[in-house]
Amino acid sequence: MKTLLHVAAAGLVTLHAAGALAAVSADEARQLGTTLTAFGAEKAASADGVIPEYKGGLTSPPAGYSASSGKWPDPFKSEKPVASITAANMAQHADRLTPGVQALLKRFPEYRVDVYPTHRSMSYPQWVLDNTLKNATTAKLVGKVEGDGVEGAFGGVPFPIPKNGYEVMWNALLSYQRTQFSVTNFGGWLVDTSGGRTQLPVLNFVEYRPYYDPKNADSKQGYPYDRLWAQIQTPPTLAGQTALVNYSMNYSERDQESWAYFPAQRRVRMAPDYKYDTPAASYGGVEFWDEAGLFRGRMDRFDFKLIGKKEMIVPYNNYRLSQLSPDDVLGQKNVKPDAMRWERHRVWVVEATLKAGARHAYAKRVLYIDEDGWTFLETDGYGHDGKLWRVGLTHTFPFYEGGGMYTFQNNFYDLQKGNYFITGTTAENGQPLVRPSDKFDKGNLFTPAGMAGTGLR
Repeated sequence: MKTLLHVAAAGLVTLHAAGALAAVSADEARQLGTTLTAFGAEKAASADGVIPEYKGGLTSPPAGYSASSGKWPDPFKSEKPVASITAANMAQHADRLTPGVQALLKRFPEYRVDVYPTHRSMSYPQWVLDNTLKNATTAKLVGKVEGDGVEGAFGGVPFPIPKNGYEVMWNALLSYQRTQFSVTNFGGWLVDTSGGRTQLPVLNFVEYRPYYDPKNADSKQGYPYDRLWAQIQTPPTLAGQTALVNYSMNYSERDQESWAYFPAQRRVRMAPDYKYDTPAASYGGVEFWDEAGLFRGRMDRFDFKLIGKKEMIVPYNNYRLSQLSPDDVLGQKNVKPDAMRWERHRVWVVEATLKAGARHAYAKRVLYIDEDGWTFLETDGYGHDGKLWRVGLTHTFPFYEGGGMYTFQNNFYDLQKGNYFITGTTAENGQPLVRPSDKFDKGNLFTPAGMAGTGLR
């Protein structure tokens, strides 16, 4: 009998809009918790056993963990790589490496992919798994444009048995995150073609996920699924600048809402350009607004096709990256191999092709989404000349208390300019401190008036 992996690889592709609106049947949903995990991944190990059977994820913190510290000790720090991939032996592993990673190996002689034992460490609380089962038979895509929104889902994976690329994308956008999490000392670096480093603005940010707030269980659809508040701490010339972004559950009914506060002007203004391929000015223009977390925002400018599911070598369980010094992370041309951790996991592959008449800097994007966490792990962006342009990686790690995944260690390479950047690292203010919470207590931040109050200098 074919496994789900074989079915997906054989052609589980995008359906037309008319067929994409229906939720799965009750019979299909019975796979959840049996052959599939309760959140829709394959429960069984891979054929060769490298990817283990899912057994509930990592739920016990390692020695040295303090819940209030914001620091996440590496539970796998004693492990050694089981394989190291370089340009010299890349051909042996090519079927499990993305075109983007292969391009990095070819271009940078010092680039190396150290493959560690695979750990299916993502965990979920029971209420999220219960909601996922409900969502399986009630969630549907809605909107005037295919992929514009989701109805009939709350507090869980909306489409645990996805039928098209838009459903996989919404699973990633609505992947399980704690109700609220805050990060202080969120640093980043841009490294130019000569190896020169520029520290990107250091941020404090708070993310609130109304979709995963149990208090919203009985609320009407249409609220933002995600609200992000971010404020620059350094450099002093930019300190106090604040952004607030609301991401919509249905862009046909309620567009993304964005505000900006500038201390020099002492006023809040709408920021309608904080989306699509508008460069993020505070990051020196090296990242588009829709590349936060590898992808954020409305999907109306691309056609999203589900290619299937593959076993790939991807960044995973990288707890140590945020704890390292810049000298231990930043190489002249690329992130140092010793700062990265790669594992083999099953990922969903979605290809996004720019629609005729639509405008975007990318002509095509290919996204790789983890089957366990439903999080974006890699993306390859292609220019209008058909050539691979930018390669994006997310060095994720799961929270071992309460579940969820940290996804803000983002790393992009520009193959045209030859530079790269990485966020979520140690900067002049120290190590990033990440504090998830199951309670929303920062409501004063998420209004234009609250932005002005916190941004005063």
